[in-house]
Amino acid sequence: MKGSILEFNIGSTEGVISDEDGCHYTFNMNQWRHKSAPRVGSTVNFTIKSGTLASATMATVGKSKKTGAVLLSFFFGAVGAHKFYLGYHKQGLCMLVLFVFGYVFLGLPSMVIAIIALVEFVIYLCKSDVEFEQDYVLENRPWF
Repeated sequence: MKGSILEFNIGSTEGVISDEDGCHYTFNMNQWRHKSAPRVGSTVNFTIKSGTLASATMATVGKSKKTGAVLLSFFFGAVGAHKFYLGYHKQGLCMLVLFVFGYVFLGLPSMVIAIIALVEFVIYLCKSDVEFEQDYVLENRPWF
């Protein structure tokens, strides 16, 4: 089932999830199957067994951005295109500026940025769609 987190108390590690029909289910961290802590307002997928919540995890939203990010990091990674695509504008601008100014300083900063883009390309390529969405879309992890 799909729903959203209405409340979560870090102290008691318990929370409440509301499904699409408005029914409320309580959960605790033993039922949470995601590596990051629950956040109020997040969309979740959960299962119900015998009328109680059995497990819950963060839901991915929309179409995966993995393919676009992989292609952009390979072809235009040195100028930060993949960072802009994923919504990391500060990091994209940093890569773009360092790459452009790299020509002034005999290319060393440009080569470092190109190597970072290549490493990110390999990391993006090796991650599954679900791992990619969790790390770079849901958890907003801008580097590696």
